[in-house]
Amino acid sequence: MVTFELFPQNLRDFQFQEVSGLSVEVETESIKEGGNNRFVHELPIRSKYENLTLKRGMFIGSGIINWCKNGIENFDFKPVNVMISLLNENHMPLYNWHVINAIPKRWQIGAFNAEENSIVIETLELSYQYFDVLYT
Repeated sequence: MVTFELFPQNLRDFQFQEVSGLSVEVETESIKEGGNNRFVHELPIRSKYENLTLKRGMFIGSGIINWCKNGIENFDFKPVNVMISLLNENHMPLYNWHVINAIPKRWQIGAFNAEENSIVIETLELSYQYFDVLYT
């Protein structure tokens, strides 16, 4: 389940079929020590977070898409927090990731194919500052 701290939203705005990009990496700086050629010191500098990618079936009346369009088309970016919850078989959260200050970076509409009876998939790519893991 994906919940945006954004209003208004449609009940279907919470339903995404795929979430990826919950990844953090520590950037380091290499420091060579004079007189010792066996190794290089790797000193941590900062954490770097990958872009968050959300995929779902396209539908009309999404508050999230209106928020994305406002940022992309009008360059009026309003950062929002996002809660991503991994649910168990009873739809109760097992793990939660609280994503801080997300803004839309990309909005992609999947292919239309008249020869297939398939759902059109929309993909949202969000940039954000960091995430916290919340255990239930």
